[in-house]
Amino acid sequence: MKLETIESIIEHQKIAYIASIDENGYPNMKAMLAPRKRNGLREFWFTTNTSSQRVAQYRKNPKASIYFCDQRFFRGVMLIGTMEVLEDAKSKKMIWQDGDTVYYPKGVKDPDYCVLKFTAKSGRWYSNFKSGDFEV
Repeated sequence: MKLETIESIIEHQKIAYIASIDENGYPNMKAMLAPRKRNGLREFWFTTNTSSQRVAQYRKNPKASIYFCDQRFFRGVMLIGTMEVLEDAKSKKMIWQDGDTVYYPKGVKDPDYCVLKFTAKSGRWYSNFKSGDFEV
């Protein structure tokens, strides 16, 4: 599959699935709103609650994956890499959007608001009964 097609799949999804590793070494998957920002296939930024289970898991073990599924054509993209928890003002302001106070009532400075930055190392795609690996 062409990298342009992979990027198109990601760009058109409203939901992303993120995975972390729990204290017993098992993967934990969660549906999230699509990333607020991305840099090609390399970097993705999400918003989440600082108090969340996922944040605690990424702080202990940054290994992560994200998955995007195009249900219409039954194709998907998985990226493997690491997840950082960012709480600095610059990162928080970068992806803040109007209406986020629904989730973070104290605004962009809410201590329960943080940014997850995923950095991909490699990926795997599935489409038309075929799959393949790619480097990022």
